[in-house]
Amino acid sequence: MAANEEFTGNLKRQLAKLFDVSLKLTVPDEPSVEPLVAASALGKFGDYQCNNAMGLWSIIKGKGTQFKGPPAVGQALVKSLPTSEMVESCSVAGPGFINVVLSAKWMAKSIENMLINGVDTWAPTLSVKRAVVDFSSPNIAKEMHVGHLRSTIIGDTLARMLEYSNVEVLRRNHVGDWGTQFGMLIEYLFEKFPDTDSVTETAIGDLQVFYKASKHKFDLDEDFKERAQQAVVRLQGGDPVYRKAWAKICDISRTEFAKVYQRLRVELEEKGESFYNPYIAKVIEELNSKGLVEESEGARVIFLEGFDIPLMVVKSDGGFNYASTDLTALWYRLNEEKAEWIIYVTDVGQQQHFNMFFKAARKAGWLPDNDKTYPRVNHVGFGLVLGEDGKRFRTRATDVVRLVDLLDEAKTRSKLALIERGKDKEWTPEELDQTAEAVGYGAVKYADLKNNRLTNYTFSFDQMLNDKGNTAVYLLYAHARICSIIRKSGKDIDELRKTGKLALDHADERALGLHLLRFAETVEEACTNLLPSVLCEYLYNLSEHYTRFYSNCQVNGSPEETSRLLLCEATAIVMRKCFHLLGITPVYKI
Repeated sequence: MAANEEFTGNLKRQLAKLFDVSLKLTVPDEPSVEPLVAASALGKFGDYQCNNAMGLWSIIKGKGTQFKGPPAVGQALVKSLPTSEMVESCSVAGPGFINVVLSAKWMAKSIENMLINGVDTWAPTLSVKRAVVDFSSPNIAKEMHVGHLRSTIIGDTLARMLEYSNVEVLRRNHVGDWGTQFGMLIEYLFEKFPDTDSVTETAIGDLQVFYKASKHKFDLDEDFKERAQQAVVRLQGGDPVYRKAWAKICDISRTEFAKVYQRLRVELEEKGESFYNPYIAKVIEELNSKGLVEESEGARVIFLEGFDIPLMVVKSDGGFNYASTDLTALWYRLNEEKAEWIIYVTDVGQQQHFNMFFKAARKAGWLPDNDKTYPRVNHVGFGLVLGEDGKRFRTRATDVVRLVDLLDEAKTRSKLALIERGKDKEWTPEELDQTAEAVGYGAVKYADLKNNRLTNYTFSFDQMLNDKGNTAVYLLYAHARICSIIRKSGKDIDELRKTGKLALDHADERALGLHLLRFAETVEEACTNLLPSVLCEYLYNLSEHYTRFYSNCQVNGSPEETSRLLLCEATAIVMRKCFHLLGITPVYKI
């Protein structure tokens, strides 16, 4: 029996299909057993392992089986394995582990096909068609700070990985554009600018200062406080004068946010808290009709098993809160936008809030009880950004760090480093500026994404802009070096891609080729577990594999030049796709 020989993009999945056939032939009475295939940790005995034999033995040993133990089960699985061009050999080790060695010829052919048909042919296939990624979500009239940086960078990478996997992604910016703080902001605006029509961004100046001044007045002036509370009622009641003032404040804030998104090259569609406001009453009524909402101390709440406090959905004064808005947004995303997977990217401090309103949604029957089946929701939490003193990252004035300033500083430092290396003499001012931007912003993004998102990380310009070690600078330079090697060959790489042949005869060529072929399964793992750090680790290891290959295998001027140039090109293509998924702009010369 011959298997489908074409590489489908996911080595692990393709091998699992072969072992699935073998399992059904070997133990036909155990149809529910899934193949357990994993990449070999050391690679000394094989490239992949099938680890079913021991588990299978524990299921069948009491059922009068012909096998005498796990090794015999392993041998039988190997015997029943369909013949395939992709498998060079299989051997059974220890208590039944099956070591699989892939065919170097088949691996080389698979890389050749990618060079002809493009890296998108290696995109993973996920079982979801449409997803919402809710990320960034700053508050109107407040500065975007490093916490928003984490949410924006992580959310953008998750969206990019899902988009690459052919999922339709609705990128949602759930901005805080509604609520009691707008009363004091609007009243303060009226006080400072009686003619609100003429108010401009320049007139208001720094919105953060404006916000603080209005808050200061709200806390000290009872008369102002009362007017501010009345303003909230008028705004929420739809008074056109108050709506206009609210829209003005929101627009000024949006202009500030846009500066950050433009620098980071992040695209988002805003659907803020106010968007869901018209739907809230209907959603609360639906929850009420299902018997979920109860009165408690004047408020309306949902009691949830496993939580000490109930989830408040209507405040005692009749107003709505975060929970009412978030439940309504979830209802809208499931029913109106027909999303199958809804991903929320916020700091870990909000974990309980998400756990509670997810549980309320399950109780309402909006979501299945099993959190692995669709439609599903996930909270993607992340830790704090710390300063080098180990405390929350702030400026000397104990204020949060403005994102625009932080990104500008990264670019400035990057440019200075390039000038120190004399690049201002070699390049045009545009090339210098573009490279400084790509390296500076890339360094900030990668320093965040390479960490497991749940942990806190220390923000250090010196570390992130270091050109050695696991940094974006090192990786961008590694990519530029590969491009330089290809340029120096003088060969037409596009022509070679169509006509050249690739071989993986040297051990370091083979190791690099195997790592390239593991790209799709890595992206799938990063998507499934919502961990961008998995992709960063892959990219850094790819660079290390390439360095070993280049140190031990001469490229230009060698008898194997064509094959090795193709391997260089394949590495550069996969690196660029990794950069794209991480939101980093590649550089082509250093």
